[in-house]
Amino acid sequence: MAAEVSVILDTCALLWLASGNRKLSRAALKEINAAPAVYVSAISGFEISLKISAGRLELSHPVETWFEQVIEHHGLTILPLELDVCIAAAKLPAVHDDPFDRFIIAAAKLHGLTVVTRDEQFEKYGVTVIY
Repeated sequence: MAAEVSVILDTCALLWLASGNRKLSRAALKEINAAPAVYVSAISGFEISLKISAGRLELSHPVETWFEQVIEHHGLTILPLELDVCIAAAKLPAVHDDPFDRFIIAAAKLHGLTVVTRDEQFEKYGVTVIY
């Protein structure tokens, strides 16, 4: 089934897409390719930068260059971190304690986006998920 709605990538899904990692399922790749728009939350830039600073992630290029290349190569759109998303993320029930994921969930809910993730907690918030 081809995607009829736009999708937003969880940070892990973004990293897997960029690296060609097989953790991103064929079904997820098919949906990403069929989606009218594929978004990445600006919060993913913050999360990836923190992982690099903590020594838990290495990229092939400086983070700014890496993001530019990945966005261009995959035709992604950065979804800015708007006030309504920040407020909605804070109001989400305490099902998920990862603050970055809460921003992505809030953006998905507010913008009617399907989330590409492997995190089963996302569905508990009533968002549609592609694994």
